[in-house]
Amino acid sequence: MATVNIALPDGMKHWAEEQAKTGRYADVSDYISDLIRRDQARAEKIAQMQRHVDEGLASGVGSRTPEELFDEATARAAARSGR
Repeated sequence: MATVNIALPDGMKHWAEEQAKTGRYADVSDYISDLIRRDQARAEKIAQMQRHVDEGLASGVGSRTPEELFDEATARAAARSGR
C-alpha cells in the first residue's frame, strides 16, 4: 500500500479526527480512503449518466409525443412495482 502525506487546515484535520473517533472508521486514513472511494463511485455515476445523455443525443429526434412517452414510462413503473 502506498503512503501519501497531505497538509490540511486545522479545522479539516480536527474534522477528520472526529470522524475517526466515531468508531465508524479505524483511523483518519480509513476515513480519507472512504471519501476517495465514494468520490470514485460518484464520478463513475456521472460518467455513466453522461454516456446515456450522449447516446440519447446521438439517437436523433424521436417520433413519439410527450404524452406517449409519459404513458410508456408510467406503464413501466407500474409493471416494476407489481401493479
